[in-house]
Amino acid sequence: MDRLQYAQNSDILRFIIDSGMININDVQNSMEAMKRKEILEKHPYKIWKGKDGKWYTYLPDDKKGRVLKKKSTREAIEKDVIAYLKTELENPTITEVFNEWNDRRLELKKISSATHLRNKQLYNRHYEEFGKHRIKNITTREVCDFLEEQIPKFQLSAKGFSNLKTLTKGFLKRAKRLELIDFRIEEILAEIDYSEIEFNKNRKPESLQVFTDSEMDRIFEYARYNMDIENLGIILMFVTGMRVGELVTLKWGDVGDGGSYVSIRRTETRYRDKESGKLTYSVKDSPKTEAGIRDVVIPKDYLWVLARMKRINPFTEFIFEKNGERLHTEQIRKRLYRICRNIDIKQRGTHAIRKTYGSILLDNNIDQKLIIGQMGHTDIATTETFYHKNRRTNEEKSDILSGIPQLKVL
Repeated sequence: MDRLQYAQNSDILRFIIDSGMININDVQNSMEAMKRKEILEKHPYKIWKGKDGKWYTYLPDDKKGRVLKKKSTREAIEKDVIAYLKTELENPTITEVFNEWNDRRLELKKISSATHLRNKQLYNRHYEEFGKHRIKNITTREVCDFLEEQIPKFQLSAKGFSNLKTLTKGFLKRAKRLELIDFRIEEILAEIDYSEIEFNKNRKPESLQVFTDSEMDRIFEYARYNMDIENLGIILMFVTGMRVGELVTLKWGDVGDGGSYVSIRRTETRYRDKESGKLTYSVKDSPKTEAGIRDVVIPKDYLWVLARMKRINPFTEFIFEKNGERLHTEQIRKRLYRICRNIDIKQRGTHAIRKTYGSILLDNNIDQKLIIGQMGHTDIATTETFYHKNRRTNEEKSDILSGIPQLKVL
């Protein structure tokens, strides 16, 4: 609207009011009635008239769940409801603030459905009780104490505490923007003395993070003897190092050069459906990271895996389909767990396959560019730091140490 049109509209409105064509008091009363109606529509309980002529309803209560209210007139009971709802809207619980922040980020497509679910799970783990507090009633000391208490309570690692801080910082920054709090969460986090904090440094032993050569041999033998698409997928992961989410979203159009490589272009995500409450698996049209977009070369001795899959699923869109439906990551994980049980080795997840592959490449002094290309990492430091594990058995380690001249009996 330009300035001229705005001025004309203002003149028209003033003329209507001055001439008495519209009563400004009636307009205000109508607006207030509309606001009352909008607020009352958010009331979760019905308002009813009892046999005694009194008016009744329930109001939510943090301790009892709900409490019964009684008034002589409907207008009086509605007044109580509106007063309660206004307080709730102006001073929501921490959980209500978190849900608004998390849902809004999903609607704005700032996060994926999978991240939305992870945020919810992390929040529920820590904020089940503290989240019931009203946002305007909490103090900076309470927030600081709460965060510090989570470390020993859940035996958090430094990374686990960092995830909790990031989540808390996100929704409290939203609360600050909505003018529900007047403090800055960054200042609270700066007050926490990390030098005195003992984080949980317990890590899985390397024997539970990778598979040894003998364990790989037994897994491959079992998979070949029980040749189905889940087991073929597990073999393909062992010889390519691809992520399980990348494996189950491979399409036949991703196969190149007669099956000598596959192009990684997508991954699987999961989230909880709002209506059904069930976990839903979907395909994301990009891998976990930008570096994840790559062509993964398949060793020549294992080109038969995709050839076998082609015989099983010659006309499907996705390579790993079963009974007309794409396999999910959880199905591959459960199959690996079952194999471990059946061959009597310690149970490990699909990420252990990826760590095994990375360790094999590093142990064989493969060119660094080839390693990061196969793994989908940005640099070799990531592979070295997080994926290079000792895969030797204690017996193999003993043989190596026993061969050192200085450690032999004189």
